[in-house]
Amino acid sequence: MTRRLLSISALASILLAGLPAAPAFALNEADRLWLVGERAFADGLQPIARRALERFVVEYPNDARIAPAMLLLGRTRLVLGEPEKALEAFRRLRAVATLPAQQLEGRFWEAESLYRLKQYAAARSAYDDVIGKDAASALAPEAVYGVGLCDLELRRPEAALKAFRELLTTWPEHAHAGSATFYQAQTLVDLKKYSEALPLLSTFETKYPKHKLVPEAQYLLGTTRLAAGERDAGVRELQAFVAAHPSHQLVPAARRAITDSLAKSGTPSQQKTAYTQLTQPSATADSLYDAGVIAGKAGQVKDQQAAWARLRKEFPNHPLAYQAAYDLAESAFKKKEWSQAAAQAKAAAASDEENLRARALLLEGESELKLSRFKDAARSFEAVGNVKNLEAGDRYRALAGLGLAREQLGEIRAALAAYDAVATKSPDATLRTWARDRAAAVRAQPSQPGKPATGGEKKS
Repeated sequence: MTRRLLSISALASILLAGLPAAPAFALNEADRLWLVGERAFADGLQPIARRALERFVVEYPNDARIAPAMLLLGRTRLVLGEPEKALEAFRRLRAVATLPAQQLEGRFWEAESLYRLKQYAAARSAYDDVIGKDAASALAPEAVYGVGLCDLELRRPEAALKAFRELLTTWPEHAHAGSATFYQAQTLVDLKKYSEALPLLSTFETKYPKHKLVPEAQYLLGTTRLAAGERDAGVRELQAFVAAHPSHQLVPAARRAITDSLAKSGTPSQQKTAYTQLTQPSATADSLYDAGVIAGKAGQVKDQQAAWARLRKEFPNHPLAYQAAYDLAESAFKKKEWSQAAAQAKAAAASDEENLRARALLLEGESELKLSRFKDAARSFEAVGNVKNLEAGDRYRALAGLGLAREQLGEIRAALAAYDAVATKSPDATLRTWARDRAAAVRAQPSQPGKPATGGEKKS
């Protein structure tokens, strides 16, 4: 192979540099271009193959090898991530392909190009053509698989299931059998047909032990068992997934699913065991946060506070540290522990995550209102308006709070401006009504310089 690659490189260098060929390569120009293009493609030297084949199809359009050259050129472009140019080559192939096999293969690669261009309806039609012309060809199972993928993208789950089942029934040993099984199971889960999906997922690793989707199948098996009501089995599957693939991108979601399941319906013993495991000396930010969630659901407030205090101490800049602070603030607010709520919300508001920061500032402002610290409340509500990509509901909730703070500070004009904005633009009908009533009440009060107007409770 090394000697072959060297010979191809040498030939390509001579060809592409425009130098005369050495005696050992006493071929005419068309032969040399075809030889380099064909062998470079076979050896995976796609840039060399493309350059040689592009010259060949332009300079020798009447050569007997034009059809296979056009086919190879299109496939080369596809490998190089140029699906539009690949599609152009395959469509040009239609006019020069004389053999049925060339026509069939060209149509298949058209479908592949269209799929990569996300033109799923057109790709599906092309795959159907391949199947219709020769359902027994070597390309038929590839085309059936392509139909299934297109139907998934076109949101036709039942049709996708039909295609994947056809592939697995007719060609059970095909290279795509593992992927078809996984996508079939995933589609069944999306359709909430858990009893049909579970047998496919529970045997996936045994049938396809080296398949790249084994981790995803194990994760899906765990979440499907949870959805089907098999809590203990689902938790075990997800714990096994985390242990086997600790760096997988689905690990955070798996941990969250485990935590939510144990927090909602785990026995006290399971919850205690999980808490102990999650708070070991080697605990991560994720595990400490999950420990706090489980402890909170179990009513173990001190344990929750301990886990999240450790999280904030050991991982002060982790996103979950800010989330934990917000959760503690929200819990304190519900218990009417206003000072604690304000302090925790202030800590959460340091987050870089915009949505969390906005919610924390809102909660901080509302806690300050309860404490009659109106200047601090006004600052918090004003800060909400500086958050980028702020949701409309949060914007007008903050304006309502700002109106209350300004009213209590005797800044009546500013208070009315806030109330009027909420009354006319808030998407929340209840909040609009409250703001109109509050503005009317303020306007009805006699002017008493030096004395703040009487405030009203903002409806949340």
